[in-house]
Amino acid sequence: MLKNLYLQSISNIERVTIYSANHTEEKMGTNSLFDVIGPIMVGPSSSHTAGAAKLGKLARQLVHGEIVEVKFILYDSFARTYRGHGTGKALLGGVMGYDLDSEELKHAEMIATYQGLKFSFEEGQKDGIHPNSVDIHLIEASGKETILSGASVGGGNVAITSINGIETNLRTNLPAIVTHHRDRVGILSEITDILAKRNLNIAGMNLYRDAFGKNAYMVVEIDETFDEAISREIFESIDGIMDVFVLENR
Repeated sequence: MLKNLYLQSISNIERVTIYSANHTEEKMGTNSLFDVIGPIMVGPSSSHTAGAAKLGKLARQLVHGEIVEVKFILYDSFARTYRGHGTGKALLGGVMGYDLDSEELKHAEMIATYQGLKFSFEEGQKDGIHPNSVDIHLIEASGKETILSGASVGGGNVAITSINGIETNLRTNLPAIVTHHRDRVGILSEITDILAKRNLNIAGMNLYRDAFGKNAYMVVEIDETFDEAISREIFESIDGIMDVFVLENR
């Protein structure tokens, strides 16, 4: 009942603020309704809970197997407030696949314990990073470990700053395809050819790599949702592709 009342109040806010937001767009051209009211979420903070949950969920989407353990290393503001603001529960709930407005986020630690998912939180120190930063270590039943580093940058928005040690600068709310591949000539055009044949429009594309001919990640943002079968096609038909992931970004 409380959740329904909350959603109803958000709906009322939307009706009230659309006129103001439209006029702001005429003057500045950059504001959206989401910027005005923020995400629909379980509180208390868009930075410390909604952004944290989104980071956890994005990390989960970079893993194909069963996660048996997750370690969170928290920095600066995240480290100081993760208990009081529910950041730890939000991160863990995101890894478990819960949406930003899911009531299960509040009970993520209890649910994880019941399901046998090991989790831990540590405080770390790094210079020159966003105050709401975290390293998420996901360990699969096979022993494979995936590490995502990121930050909650405000309003429920996030930045992925590295994937398995390769520096990135990914900030998007669009669905995306992430490829892990061996850097070689022509591989990018082969990937985009597959997307073009499926009539998918690319909104943005970024390549991150260790060095020429070494490990690389490419993130391709798509304007609309797409069939995840595309990821299998890319993996099976292009030489040098080691893995393909789909980021739902919702």
